[in-house]
Amino acid sequence: MIILITGASHTGKTALAQKLLEKHNCPYLSIDHLKMGLIRSDNTHLTPLSDDDALTGYLWPVVREMIKTAIENSQNLIVEGCYIPFDWQKSFEEGYLEHIRHYCLVMSERYIREHFDDIKKYACVIERRLQDDITMESLLSDNAQVLSNAKKHSVNYLLIDDKYEIEI
Repeated sequence: MIILITGASHTGKTALAQKLLEKHNCPYLSIDHLKMGLIRSDNTHLTPLSDDDALTGYLWPVVREMIKTAIENSQNLIVEGCYIPFDWQKSFEEGYLEHIRHYCLVMSERYIREHFDDIKKYACVIERRLQDDITMESLLSDNAQVLSNAKKHSVNYLLIDDKYEIEI
């Protein structure tokens, strides 16, 4: 089984992947780690601050083929990151799709407003963020955009609205 976890920044994608790894002994791929490896090894002109669409366009073909390889070898894999396009299903034939589950994490406006201090507090719970200038306005905007795109593309999204409790 392949599990894709995507969503806006600070929604807990990496933390959820880590929990699933620990619970199910299933490896996970952080697309951010792949991104930084390719950037630091000079395999791209892109930088960590490049446009998300450009990074997705560069990274998704590599991640897509890694997913196909895992499926072809009957291997489980969790893939997490924000560089999974909303129309990811178009990248796979039906035989692959039956092995993939997708979860998009989205925080509601209410949750962000009521828990902003907690969101900032847990921002580095799994990985240290070198630059984290998160603001309530950016969180509200990013999550609203992700929710809109999730609905537009009919992808499975998990709305974090009251408590931060995610089970998949």
